[in-house]
Amino acid sequence: MSQTAPFPAQDPIARKGDGLLSLPWLNWFTTLQQDVQQAPYRLTSVTVTGQSAAIGATALPLGALASGLYRVSYLARITTPATTSSSLTVTLGFTNGGVTCTLAGAAMTSNTTTTVQSQTVLVQIDASTPLTYSTTYSSTGAQAMVYSLWVTAEEVEA
Repeated sequence: MSQTAPFPAQDPIARKGDGLLSLPWLNWFTTLQQDVQQAPYRLTSVTVTGQSAAIGATALPLGALASGLYRVSYLARITTPATTSSSLTVTLGFTNGGVTCTLAGAAMTSNTTTTVQSQTVLVQIDASTPLTYSTTYSSTGAQAMVYSLWVTAEEVEA
């Protein structure tokens, strides 16, 4: 990404004589446009709350994506601990070079409301293949563990 030039506050916006955009302003707007075009942007977000079971592989609601580099992030938090113990693992899935790949976070086993995990990964995907998320869940005791999960996908380079 280019570095946006300092805002040309001391320069006139228009050139004297023809009223066209002055060179400092033209350069600033050109660089700004390039920065905006190159910046990653959020494609979708999913929020799951009050969950007390595993989630099978679920495609993020994106439609057909171009092949390219994407950033996928998640945050998971135990909102109600199980009576005895619990475990939660978040897995992200994608297809690269025709191969189905997965990236899994460490199992969350602390079983407290302060148990959180966040991860951001870059994935290179094939065209028209889904980005997926899933969880592996276990809970022991009369009170089941309850969790929330937030997943976001951003296009970095298509």
